[in-house]
Amino acid sequence: MKIQDFHLSYCSNIHPGETWDATFQNLKIYIPEVRNRLKFKGPFGIGLRLSNEASLILEKPERMMEFQEWLKKANAYVFTLNCFPYGGFHRTKVKEKVHAPDWTTEERKNYTLRSFRILEKLLPEGMEGGISTSPISYRHWFKSEAKLQDALEKATLNFLEVVEELARIHKEAGKLLHLDIEPEPDGILENSDELLDFFSSWLVPKGKKFFQEKLSLSESEAEILIKRHLQVCYDVCHFAIVYEKPEDTFAKFESAGIKVGKIQISAALKVLIPDSANERFSLSKRLEEFAESTYLHQVVARKTKEGLNSYPDLPQALEYLPKTKEQEWRIHFHVPVFLENYGSFNSTQEEISIVLKQILSNPEITQHLEVETYTWEVLPEETHLTIGDSIARELQWVIGEMKDE
Repeated sequence: MKIQDFHLSYCSNIHPGETWDATFQNLKIYIPEVRNRLKFKGPFGIGLRLSNEASLILEKPERMMEFQEWLKKANAYVFTLNCFPYGGFHRTKVKEKVHAPDWTTEERKNYTLRSFRILEKLLPEGMEGGISTSPISYRHWFKSEAKLQDALEKATLNFLEVVEELARIHKEAGKLLHLDIEPEPDGILENSDELLDFFSSWLVPKGKKFFQEKLSLSESEAEILIKRHLQVCYDVCHFAIVYEKPEDTFAKFESAGIKVGKIQISAALKVLIPDSANERFSLSKRLEEFAESTYLHQVVARKTKEGLNSYPDLPQALEYLPKTKEQEWRIHFHVPVFLENYGSFNSTQEEISIVLKQILSNPEITQHLEVETYTWEVLPEETHLTIGDSIARELQWVIGEMKDE
C-alpha cells in the first residue's frame, strides 16, 4: 500500500507453506483480513515469499493468469519478492540451510531468474520491482581462504548473469527490476563494509570486463548497469545485530553509489548482561525459550573496549554466559516490531524508528518497505497473537511511526 512516497507491505514468509497452492491460499485469507483490520481502501501491496517449488507452478501461464485475476479483484499488487529461502522455511529444521543452494550454484541462479520472470509479469506499469536474496552463502561452510575466494568468484559470475537478464528486461519491457542482496550475521556478506568490498573488489571490476564482452559497454556504462540492477536489502534487524548505525550505513551506500532496493522492517532481541551470577543464571533460563531448533539465532556481543564477538547460534552463546565479560548481546530473532520490551529483554525497535526517520527526510533512499517477522510459530507462548492480528498490529505501528515523524 502506498504510504507517502513508499510502498509498504508485510512479507508473506510469516505464513507456513512451500507450495504455490498453500501460498496462494494464505494470501486469499490474510490480505482481505489485514486490509479490513487496517481499514485501508486503496491498492494493497504484497511482499511475496516465493519458494523454488512455488515458482515452478506460478510460472505456468494458467496459474499466472489465475493469480493476476485474483490480484485485480482483490485490488492488490506485488512489488517485491523474498527469494532468500529456496526451500522449506517453516515446521522443519532450517538453520544454515536457509542459504542452500547458495550463489555458487546454478540452482540458485535459475530460481532467481525464474522469479524475476514472474515478477516482470506481476509488477504494475511504472513501478520498479525487487527480489531480496542470500548474501552469497553461509561463511562457515568455507574452511579456507582459497575456498572462500572460489565461492566469491562463482557467485560474482552468477550475479552478473542475472544483471544481464535484468538489463534485457529493462530494455525490452521497460520494467526496472533489481536483485537486493541481504547481508546477515554469518553470511559471507554480513555487514555494510563486506558488501561494499564485494562491489568494489568483485562485482564492478569483473563486471566491467563481462559487459564489455557481452554488451560492448564502456567501463562506466557497465558500472552504472551493475548498480542499477544489484542493490541492497537493508534488513533493520540484521544491521542492528552487528551494531551499525543506520545513518552511517545509508551514507556509506550513497557515497559508493549503491542503492537500497528494499528495507525490511524487523527487530532483534537486545539483552544487557547483568553482573551477578544469580541474575545470569535467571537470564540464561529465560533465553533458553528462544533457543529453538528451526532457525539460526546468531548472537553478536559487545564489550566496552574490545569490539564485537559473535556466536553462530544462541545455544553456543549460552554456554559462555556464566563467565563472559560481554556487556550486551543482540540476538538474531525477528521479534514483533510493535513491542520494545519482552519482560526483562529489550528489542532493537529504536533502530526501526531511526531508519524511518532517515527515509522520511530522504525518500530517495528507497521506495520499498516490507515488515518481516516470520518467527511467530516459534516465539514464546506469552507473545502469541493470531496471525491476522500480528500482521495488522505491525503495519499499524509502522504507519503510526511514519505519521509521528
